[in-house]
Amino acid sequence: MTEAPAPAPTSPTPQASTWSWKFWLIIAVVTLAAVYLLRGVLLPFVAGAAVAYFLDPAADWLERRGLGRTAATVVITLLFVLALVGAVLLLIPALQGEISRFLENLPKYATALENRIRPLLENIHDLLPPEQVDQLRDGAASMIGGAASIALNVLRQVLTSGLAIINLLALVVLTPVVAFYLLRDWDGIVAKVDGWLPRAHADTLRAMARDIDTTLAGFVRGQATVCAALGGFYAVGLSLVGLDLGLVVGLASGLLSFIPYVGSIAGFIASMGLAFAQFSEMTPILIVAGIYLAGQALEGNVLSPWLVGERVGLHPVWVIFALLAAGSLFGFVGVLLAVPVAAMVGVVVRYSMARYLQSDVYHGEHKAP
Repeated sequence: MTEAPAPAPTSPTPQASTWSWKFWLIIAVVTLAAVYLLRGVLLPFVAGAAVAYFLDPAADWLERRGLGRTAATVVITLLFVLALVGAVLLLIPALQGEISRFLENLPKYATALENRIRPLLENIHDLLPPEQVDQLRDGAASMIGGAASIALNVLRQVLTSGLAIINLLALVVLTPVVAFYLLRDWDGIVAKVDGWLPRAHADTLRAMARDIDTTLAGFVRGQATVCAALGGFYAVGLSLVGLDLGLVVGLASGLLSFIPYVGSIAGFIASMGLAFAQFSEMTPILIVAGIYLAGQALEGNVLSPWLVGERVGLHPVWVIFALLAAGSLFGFVGVLLAVPVAAMVGVVVRYSMARYLQSDVYHGEHKAP
C-alpha cells in the first residue's frame, strides 16, 4: 500500500498577505503614536537603552572570560558611571573658568570686532546708497538683538522651569538604573524577541536584524569614538593656542560631529570669530584655522575609515534628515532614536530593492499561469 503524497506547501493567500501588511502597519502607527505621546518621559529610558547597547560588547567580553552576566554588568556600569562622574568633575571647573574669563573680556572683544568691521562698513558705505547702508545697519542690529533676546529667554526658561529640572534629575538618576537592568538582561531580551518572530519569515528578519546591528555598531559606537577623539583634539589644540572658550568650543565641535559636517563647520565659524576678536596678529588666527583643517584630515583619512568603516551604509544626507525630522517631531528623544530608525529603514529599503531587482516586475517577465 503506497503512502499518499504529502501535500505541497501552499503559498500565502492574498487575504493573508493583506492581513500581514495591515498588522505591521498598525504596529508601526501605534509605536509612533506612543513615542509621540510619551516623549516627555521617555528620555531616561531611551538613553539607558543606548548606553546598554553601547556597553553590551564589553559585557560579552567579560562573560567569555568567566565572569557572570550580573557581575559583568555591575563592573561595567560602575566603571562607566565613575568615568562619567570623573570627566564631569574635571571639566566643570575648567569650563567655569573659561566662561568667566570670556565674559570678563567680552567688551574688549566687541570693541576689537567693531574695529575690524568698521573698514568693511566704510567700503560698503562708499559703494551703496546711504539709505541701503542704513537699512543694512538696522537689520543687523535687529537680528543681533533678536538673537540675544531669544537666547536669554531660552536660558531663563531652562533655568527656571521646574519640569526641566525634574527631567534632568530623572535623566541623571534613572539612566544608569535602566542601563544596568537592560544590560544584565540583554541576551534574554534578544532571545524573547526572537521567539516572537513569525516563523515563516524568521530567517529573513534575523538577517535584517544582523545588518541593522552591524550598521548601528559601525555608526553609533564608531562615530561616538570619533566624536570623542575629535573633541579632545580640538579642545587641546585650541587651548594650547590660547583661544578663550577653546575648551568649550572644541568639546562642542566634537559632540556635534555626530551630525556629519555640522560639528566641524559650526566649530570652525565660532573659533574663527573668537580668534578674530581676541588676536590682533594673523599667526594665531591661521593656527586656529589649521587646527580644524588638520581635524578634518584626521577624521576623513584615519578616524572614520578605521573606527566607522565603509560598511555602515548610512549616507550623511540621510543621517542629517533623520536627525532633523525626528528632533522636530519628538524632541531630544527623537534625536536619540533617529539613527537607529534610520538604520532600520535603510536595511529594509535595501532588502526591498534586492527583492525588486530579482522580481518579474523589474525584469519584465511574467510566468505562465
